[in-house]
Amino acid sequence: MADNPTGGHEHVSSNVDVVKEKITETFQDEDSSSSSDSDAKSKTKAKKDYPVPPKKIKNVSWKDKPVYDLLGGGKTADILLWRNKKKTAGMLGFATLIWALFELIEYHFLSLLCHILIVVLGIHFLWSNTLNLFYKCPQFPQVALEEDTVLQLASMLRIEINNGLEVLREISSGKDLKKFLAVIAYLWIVSIAGSCCTLLTLVYTCFVLVHTVPVLYEKHKEKADVLLEKAEVELKKHFEVLHEKVLSKVPGSFKDKKAA
Repeated sequence: MADNPTGGHEHVSSNVDVVKEKITETFQDEDSSSSSDSDAKSKTKAKKDYPVPPKKIKNVSWKDKPVYDLLGGGKTADILLWRNKKKTAGMLGFATLIWALFELIEYHFLSLLCHILIVVLGIHFLWSNTLNLFYKCPQFPQVALEEDTVLQLASMLRIEINNGLEVLREISSGKDLKKFLAVIAYLWIVSIAGSCCTLLTLVYTCFVLVHTVPVLYEKHKEKADVLLEKAEVELKKHFEVLHEKVLSKVPGSFKDKKAA
């Protein structure tokens, strides 16, 4: 039992050395972690003290955008830009047919409505009585308006009318003089056009322009932009002359708003 006392002392000393090494390692790890935490905190403080400046957002003009994006994209832009030629041609053909019936042939709307109802009733009568004697025809399709659809259309129409009235109220308030004068000029031009042609002809003309002008603008965009810039410069000159000679002499808010 007491043959090897030195071996026992050596074993205890080796265990003590191992424990010391583990303690020193743990303290070193804590020091390194605390130093890394302090470095991270100093970096975050430096970031807070010196914030990164926000990136400047460039104002993109409508001239820099493609015509497809200006029209809102989707199916509407495809139709107006003749990407779907069948639908565009079909819509123009149908509009031309309606315009020709009412303007060239001088067909009346009430007569057209009655004739359409006569044709529909005749087809339904033949479908229900005569054709069933020779062929087993399916039941004539039933047409009915759903309540939800009608309510949605009425709600959309109400919202659009209210938005239009709000826009007119905003324009007539005089906060934006240029917009007010532009709207007055547009209405005056429309009134002159309305005295020269009927409402249907005016609507048909606008419909044709909507389906032709975007395509021509997309094909000749560079030349059209140059012409638009020249027209914009000329309009600004005319507006400045109008303001100096007329609007600046009007007592009230026009002169004060221009000076502000």
